[in-house]
This record gives sequence, C-alpha cells and structure tokens, in this order.
Amino acid sequence: MKKDIEIPKVEDVYVAVVYEYNDIYKINDWNAYIINDKVIDLEMVLIVTNGYNEEKITSTFRKKLDILPKKSYAKIELMQEALFALNNTFKVSFFEGNKMFDKTFLFRKNTINLKALQPIPLMEVRGVLVK
Repeated sequence: MKKDIEIPKVEDVYVAVVYEYNDIYKINDWNAYIINDKVIDLEMVLIVTNGYNEEKITSTFRKKLDILPKKSYAKIELMQEALFALNNTFKVSFFEGNKMFDKTFLFRKNTINLKALQPIPLMEVRGVLVK
C-alpha cells in the first residue's frame, strides 16, 4: 500500500537566511524567508521551525500564510546568531492546486555565516540558501 502513495517532489520553493540591514534598529539582522520561484501561487503554506543538536532543542515556531503569490517571498522569522551553532529545520507544507506538497529544509550547524553568502533568487540580496 505504501508503494501506491504518490509523494510529489517540491521544486522552485526555497528557504533562505538573509543578512540584511534593519532600518529601525540601525544594525544588520539575519532573517529567514520562504521563496516561491514557481509560476503558480502556493496556498495554505504551513512552516514549522526549530533548532537542535545532541544536547539542545529550541522551542518550535509555527507560521501560516494563506497565499504565497508566484515569484514572491515572505519573511518567516528573525534568527539570532546563537541559533547558527545548531541544525535549523524548516518543515514546509503547502497546496499547489489540489495537491499537497511537503519538504524539510535543513541548515546544518555553522553553515549560516558571512562567508557562505550568495545571491538569493528573486530577492536581489545575499544570504544562505537551501533548495
């Protein structure tokens, strides 16, 4: 019966952690974003995040977006630098049409740093991207 279950592959949806200037506090912050690089809107986007290692686990953060329009992005959360010493997961579920998609994006510990910055699709900023 398991072989009959179709699990669709998630494509053109990414999570990025971006290093950007905060105009209010006049400092640079790290923010996590979900990016929809598809030509179709995503509906009922659910994001569950947490960080962990062998000794610690952070509290779980949840976010829901009713719609993430095509070729757009949305902020998930502000991330403190202390979290980068942990593995950080972003479990993303969404509907595309009548089909549900699910993917876990993993930022391994110590991979979010200034040396790892790269151009981020659609956003015209630099950050760390997981596909």
